Amino acid sequence: MRESTPVLSASKRERLGTRYSQRERDQGRLPIVVYSKGTEPLSLSVDARETKRHINKGEKIFRMDLAGVFDKQTVLLKDVQFDYLGTEIVHADFARVSLTDRIRARVPIHLVGEAPGLKQAGAILMHPTNEVVVECVVTDLPEYIEVSLGTLDVGHAITAGEVTLPGKGMKMITDKHAILAQVIIQQEIVVGEATAAEGGPAEPEVITAKKVEGEEGAAAPGDKKAGAPAAKGAAPAAKDAKPAGGDKKK
Repeated sequence: MRESTPVLSASKRERLGTRYSQRERDQGRLPIVVYSKGTEPLSLSVDARETKRHINKGEKIFRMDLAGVFDKQTVLLKDVQFDYLGTEIVHADFARVSLTDRIRARVPIHLVGEAPGLKQAGAILMHPTNEVVVECVVTDLPEYIEVSLGTLDVGHAITAGEVTLPGKGMKMITDKHAILAQVIIQQEIVVGEATAAEGGPAEPEVITAKKVEGEEGAAAPGDKKAGAPAAKGAAPAAKDAKPAGGDKKK
């Protein structure tokens, strides 16, 4: 937890609902809800620009002022809602906590050092998990947790269970088998390479257009014999055809 914890000045929201929340945003305010044990949640608003700046920097713990209700109350950021594009914060939930309370919170992972395995040709670093959930006292909540890559070789991985937590009373809640960093060899897949190895691509099937009835070479419907019938109006072949060369004189 930082020595200079950000302070947020909150004000009550008199009306609730989507329409009134949008009016708050149009006025530069961020709608929030503050939860507390044993009391009803408070629907408040805070300065949008200032609050978003702190949240985007990774702040989790804040001091909050609410005139006539509490002064410099410690609150923990519990949830953030974004717009439909997933880029703009439109709502946030906080929980009032005591400095001696044990809480569970997400903490970013910072990879430090250079993995020896990355010196091998084709090696790449996989970083599937960029934060872990820890349990600790509010005052011990770290801004981030450093994970050293100094001994990470090809085919090896660093899991959540191998991370050394900065606080003595801190407990790792994330599954100990969750992979935080891993070095693998990238494999290129060439499209068509497998097909070429099997003798090349198959010849494409050629589909010819259906000939129109009456066109040259087109068979009449229902005609089982090969060839086309004689054209209509054509003269029949002569029965007594004479050999070429003409008649012989008697």
